[in-house]
Amino acid sequence: MAEVINLRKGDKVAVGFSNIIVGLGWEPKEGTGGTFDLDVSVIMIDSTRKLPTKDYFVFYGNLNSPDGALTHTGDDPDGTSSAGSDDESIIIDLKKINPSIQEILFVVTIEGAADKKQNFGQVRDSYIRLVDKNTGKEVMKYELGEDFSIETGIEFGRLYLRNNEWKFDASGIGYKEDLSFFLSKYFTGTINK
Repeated sequence: MAEVINLRKGDKVAVGFSNIIVGLGWEPKEGTGGTFDLDVSVIMIDSTRKLPTKDYFVFYGNLNSPDGALTHTGDDPDGTSSAGSDDESIIIDLKKINPSIQEILFVVTIEGAADKKQNFGQVRDSYIRLVDKNTGKEVMKYELGEDFSIETGIEFGRLYLRNNEWKFDASGIGYKEDLSFFLSKYFTGTINK
C-alpha cells in the first residue's frame, strides 16, 4: 500500500487521479471560549486569475460549480458535527472541470472574526488532505504547522493546471482578511452571501 505523502509548505506534487475528495479540518484551542465558525470556500479561476462568473465561487451558499465538477458537502458552523474527521469537504471530478479553469483555490475564513476577536492563532491541528474518491485512500496531506496568530483567512492549498497535468500546491498563505477580500481579489462583480 502506498504511503501518504506528507507535504510541507510550498511543496508542489502531481495529483495523478481525477476523482478527489478534498478534506479540511481544524480544532479550536482549549480555553479560547465561544464557538468558531470556519468556512471553506473554493475559488475557481481562469488564466487571468479571475473567476469567470460568480458561480465558480463555491461555498456554503453555492454548493455546486456550474460545470458539475465541484460539490461542497455543506457548512459545519461550529466544527462539532465532524466527530474527529474532516470538518468540511469538497468533492471534485477533474475530468468535468471547465477548460477555462486553470486554478482551484481552497480558502478558509473565520465567520465574524472581527466581532468575536478570533484568529487562526486560536485554532490548532489545521490540515488539508486529498483522498482518492475511487479507493477511499488518503493520498496526500498538508498540516499547517505554523502559528497564524493574527490571520483570519488562509489559503490552505490550491490545485493548478500545468502542461495538461493537475498539481497540488501546499500554499498555506495567511491573510488578516475576511471572505470579501478574496472575492474582491478574484471577482469584479457582486456575490450574494
